[in-house]
Amino acid sequence: MDPEPLEPLDETWERALCVVAHPDDMEFGAAAAVARWTGQGKSVGYCMVTSGEAGIDALAPQECRAVREAEQVESARIVGVDHVEFLGLPDGVLEYGVALRAAIARSVRAFRPDVVVTGNFRDTWGGRNLNQADHIAVGRAVLDAVRDAGNRWVFADQLGDQVGDQAGATGLEPWGGVREVWAFGSPQSTHGVDTTDTFDAGVASLEAHGAYIEGLGWEHFDAREFLEGMGRQTGQRLGVGFGAPFEVFPMGWGE
Repeated sequence: MDPEPLEPLDETWERALCVVAHPDDMEFGAAAAVARWTGQGKSVGYCMVTSGEAGIDALAPQECRAVREAEQVESARIVGVDHVEFLGLPDGVLEYGVALRAAIARSVRAFRPDVVVTGNFRDTWGGRNLNQADHIAVGRAVLDAVRDAGNRWVFADQLGDQVGDQAGATGLEPWGGVREVWAFGSPQSTHGVDTTDTFDAGVASLEAHGAYIEGLGWEHFDAREFLEGMGRQTGQRLGVGFGAPFEVFPMGWGE
């Protein structure tokens, strides 16, 4: 049986904030979509909940933190993103709850996006491969934090905090302008985006995480080959060469 076709994502927006658990999460499937959007002139920011400091067995966390943050900044630059924020929460032991919601809500209020992108937070990747606990915690928290960000009586202590660079700093205010949350790579994806023209940028973005990939012991890992698998499969469902799949969560009432 042929897989269900995917609907094209609505791209009539200007600002998106991508909130994921670790450096490299965006690059395993969504970076080419980001390159498409920045190429359209859209503003895209990255928010890394952790710095991935528990990700390389041979490196102590503090050393690993510096390496992985630097790789993420370079990886983001390749796809046109210059806003990269690291929240500094502990890698590997994230827990869904009020503290995580508050940290993400603050980033949403500061960036004021139209769309928020996160990673798959379903229990699996659509088969026997279990998802990772940090991914699940962050994705669930993103949905709630987006709603929290628009309610001035939730995390009210954040309001009035200074955000932005010092010269143009403004006071933090509620932000209820997020129309949808998109979870890339979800096995329940119903939408997709054509990444045919920006696929190479997505590959280069993943290759920028060289120290992390080497630290995993993936001696023969080929970023292009890895990304082509999901990219071609998704592209077939969209009727294009390559694509990225997304599950869409509308944030409005009754949608």
